[in-house]
Amino acid sequence: MRLFYYVHTGHRVGLDRFRRACTIIRALGDVDITLLCSDFRIAAEARHFGVAKAVGIDAVQNIPQIAVHGDKMIFDSDEANPIMLEDMRNFFSTFIRISDAKEDAKASGESLISPYLNGEGICTAVAVDAKYFEPKEKNIEISYFFGDDDYEKDLEKNLDFIAELNLDLQLGFYYFLDYEEMLRKKFPHHHEFEDYDDVVQQSKILITASPQAVLESLASGAKPIYVQREDHPADLVPFFESLHIPIVYNYKKEMLMDIIRDVNNKNYFKMEHSTQKIANFLKETLNL
Repeated sequence: MRLFYYVHTGHRVGLDRFRRACTIIRALGDVDITLLCSDFRIAAEARHFGVAKAVGIDAVQNIPQIAVHGDKMIFDSDEANPIMLEDMRNFFSTFIRISDAKEDAKASGESLISPYLNGEGICTAVAVDAKYFEPKEKNIEISYFFGDDDYEKDLEKNLDFIAELNLDLQLGFYYFLDYEEMLRKKFPHHHEFEDYDDVVQQSKILITASPQAVLESLASGAKPIYVQREDHPADLVPFFESLHIPIVYNYKKEMLMDIIRDVNNKNYFKMEHSTQKIANFLKETLNL
């Protein structure tokens, strides 16, 4: 009986779920677990994120080609329809789903990890690695991390949104080669994909369309500003609002500038370190 963790990744969805998965797997310690990614490129990089075993499977429908009936699964994706989810609950001896949707509900035959829901078989928490809670000098005034994916080049289309801010740009993972080179030339103060942790921890203000980066920035004691992309789900917006994180819609520059001018007066919620709570929940649910 094996333990798998499936996470939806790719050049149209980014790496937020992947970063969350790696955080949780690291927190589980020496548990034997295989991370399944829906693209091969990031699976090959997983060892650099502290994940010993990772496999690219191209699509969620290919999970049965890797797993067998009776295995255990941690599932982090919104790809599956209700029928597919019910099939997974019957296929795996233990099925744990990670959900970001406020209107979700725990189904029979599964356990749930959610920032909103509570009750039996539910862990109410979000995953942020312990390293982000460690004090680190803030030597970057303001930085921008659009996300790890930008298939439509929306960052470039909306450059006026961040014009004249003289900010540091954090590059993403799934950018096209020519696009990435253009951004390097456009932003003298840019940082490569491998510099992500340092940029998040060292930024006083982080403007980002990445939900996971928002949580990590908040944990580090910074002042994140969340940009809600039109092409990405808004599931975590109510949660961010509860943390007093300012949110910008439709790349409205005036709204962003107003937030930045008043950011020191905003009462950000202090981030709770609850990743170990998730790890303990998983170990108990999975009988590890």
